[in-house]
Amino acid sequence: MTTANFVFVALAALAGIGIGYFTRQLIAQRRKSSIEAKLKKLVEDAKREAQEITFESKNRAVKIIEESQRDIKSRTEDIRKAEDRLRGREETLDKKLFELDERQRELDSKIERVKVVKTEIESLKQEITKKLEQVAGMTREDAIKMLTEQVEKESGEDVMVRIRKLENAGMEELERKAKNILAAIIQRLASATTSEVTTTTVPITSDDIKGKVIGREGRNIRAFERAAGVEVIVDDTPGAIVISGFDPVRRHIAKLALENLIADGRIQPARIEEFVEKSKAEIEKQIREAGKAAAYEIGAFDIDERLLHLLGRLKFRTSFGQNVLTHSIEMAHMAGMLAEELGGDKAIAQKGALVHDIGKAVDHEVQGTHVEIGRRILQKFGVDNRIVQAMQSHHEEYPYETLESIIVQTADAISAGRPGARRDSVENYLKRLQDLEAIANSFDGVEKTYAIQAGREIRIFVSPEKISDLEARNLARQIALRVENELKYPGEIKVHVIRETRVIDFAR
Repeated sequence: MTTANFVFVALAALAGIGIGYFTRQLIAQRRKSSIEAKLKKLVEDAKREAQEITFESKNRAVKIIEESQRDIKSRTEDIRKAEDRLRGREETLDKKLFELDERQRELDSKIERVKVVKTEIESLKQEITKKLEQVAGMTREDAIKMLTEQVEKESGEDVMVRIRKLENAGMEELERKAKNILAAIIQRLASATTSEVTTTTVPITSDDIKGKVIGREGRNIRAFERAAGVEVIVDDTPGAIVISGFDPVRRHIAKLALENLIADGRIQPARIEEFVEKSKAEIEKQIREAGKAAAYEIGAFDIDERLLHLLGRLKFRTSFGQNVLTHSIEMAHMAGMLAEELGGDKAIAQKGALVHDIGKAVDHEVQGTHVEIGRRILQKFGVDNRIVQAMQSHHEEYPYETLESIIVQTADAISAGRPGARRDSVENYLKRLQDLEAIANSFDGVEKTYAIQAGREIRIFVSPEKISDLEARNLARQIALRVENELKYPGEIKVHVIRETRVIDFAR
């Protein structure tokens, strides 16, 4: 290559480089102008949008301020109206107070005038009396005495004759009506009374069964007595096992359980508890049926089921040896007859008589007399207040408010006063046993209490989590001291505190 060619190529290269440089500069300048234009447009759009937002915000603020002002104005108007009403009331009250003050002043003035007039009248009366005494020559007391003596002398015999005739006629009429009513009741009602005792006998086919009931080292009989809360006597009566306990419900449960155990043949502690629980369920069923039957017998079909259950419990309750449920049914019939004769409400009288002793179903669980407990029960279940009034006066704890209350009290006296209806010794005996259990149950930690052996022993089961062995000894002494101080009883009473820990597990 020649020098001229080389120079030409170099110049061409330099020219290309220069053209390329200027071309790039031109492109860059154009891009810069385009970006700046876009940025400027964005800034302008942003400013325009900001202005629109500012304008909208100002409009909203103005609307909010206007609404607030309207709300404030409305509330101010309401407050003003309320103030006007209060001011009007105050003015009315002030006016009424002023009028009352005026009336009070007028009344005070009238009272003063009346006092003055009364004083003047008394003075005139005394003056007239004195003048009359001077004219008559005797005092007022002497005149009254003379007139009374004269009237008695002239009319005394006639008055006494009239009074005697009225008394005789009234007594004869009352006696005649009473005889007619009692004769009708005696003619229309005859009811047998079953005397409840404190023992129940379970016949057995063989004396070998007694050994099964006792169990090895007496474990079966102890388990049965604990589960049923009674005492079992297996040696005194041949061919029979005697169940002793003051609570008739427990005795019936124990009798049913023992009969079923003997029939089953497998007598052991676990099955004893199972059969006692089944017997409890069966007795509960009998209680419900007895309550329904009692209500059905007198035609009371609107009594609450829960009240019928309490009423059925009276089948196993006695009062002075008289079965309380039988006594209540007998009273209901009598009360119905008396109400018919005297023009009272027969349904109210019968229902009042039927439930008059319903408090005795739970009086060992609730504090108070059986009348007060019965009133609370009936009121709790919304019983007609006329029935409550009819039953609450049968022991004269409440006044006689209705004719039916007198009828119920009369029927109670008739039913309880029949020859052979009651035995005081049984009631006193049961009361002593109930008091024994109540004293023991009043101590903390006591779970169950059973008075057995005709009240000569009381067995108390305590919670092992609450009472330790040492505390059990102290508890027995405290209960014995309470019994000595609060009860009267022949001989001595054995206080037996039992603390038992039972652990149950299962092998699988």
